[in-house]
Amino acid sequence: MNLQERKEILVRLGNYLRAADEDWQRATKKASAENAWFTPEFIALSVNNISRQFLTEQSLQDLIDRYSIPSDNPSPKKVGIVMAGNIPLVGFHDLLCTFLTGHYAVIKLSSKDAVLMRFMVTKLIEWNAAAAPYFTFGEMLKGCDVYIATGSNNTSNYFEFYFAKYPHIIRKNRTSVALLTGQESAVELEQLADDVYQFFGLGCRNVTKIFVPENYNFEPLLEAFKKYNDLADHQKYKNNYDYNLAIYLLNKRYFMSNQSLLLVEDASPFSRIGELHYEYYQDAEAVRERLSGDETIQCVVGRGDVPFGKAQRPGICDFADGVDTVQFLLNLQ
Repeated sequence: MNLQERKEILVRLGNYLRAADEDWQRATKKASAENAWFTPEFIALSVNNISRQFLTEQSLQDLIDRYSIPSDNPSPKKVGIVMAGNIPLVGFHDLLCTFLTGHYAVIKLSSKDAVLMRFMVTKLIEWNAAAAPYFTFGEMLKGCDVYIATGSNNTSNYFEFYFAKYPHIIRKNRTSVALLTGQESAVELEQLADDVYQFFGLGCRNVTKIFVPENYNFEPLLEAFKKYNDLADHQKYKNNYDYNLAIYLLNKRYFMSNQSLLLVEDASPFSRIGELHYEYYQDAEAVRERLSGDETIQCVVGRGDVPFGKAQRPGICDFADGVDTVQFLLNLQ
């Protein structure tokens, strides 16, 4: 397939996802049944972002033009992709970049997110049999020329060892934070709630810590966050919330709560499910400077940074960990 054919079939996939075909609806129900964290609402959120931010004629052409992707790849490589399973279709962007640059993807799916990706690839091949060589699923990614792997800090050490002699991108644990001024409107705080709660806080773009000025009034924030109080009805989320609550009560540690989230003062940018850390600051610019050198931070939300409510809606050129996947793949040619 040449570049135009690859682009056209991706645009068709975007149109298909937006049309909510019955077969696709069945696939999403199956994915939700196999993984309780993949609620229908959060699957729809992920798919909506992929179809509208990645799989449109304009966004794909913008990417092609930005990198001057050639029509044909004269020496396609086998790219082993180890996908994470923390949120629905989290590995799709790597697959998109690999396919668009004309390489062959060998995909190791997460057991937590195996249904949706298989369905989408099957649909691409159904529409054009020439797409078949571009996608292979496997449990063992042996014999690949290059690797892209996403996992925890622990698994990344194994990836670094096994893939050391090959060109590779290895991603570790990351998270996101928000820098507040205390002047945010009720609407902005509700949008921040999206950044915190969507996907149950499991994504690297989820805000898991907020920086607030001294004497910050938390009441408006806690009120705005009630927007997601229904998550307390989700059994797995509620179990995590209750466990964390019991720990803080037993240890007599101060916290705030709105019945669906625990607000805890903590220096770590990483917080547990059902929990949000906060830290006071005196100088906002000093916080920004500190965060700019922190490799664990995926993005910073706030005025002048990633807009409130947009953390979970990255554009097609917003690369995970700031590593330009397209340029990496083009350099292989």
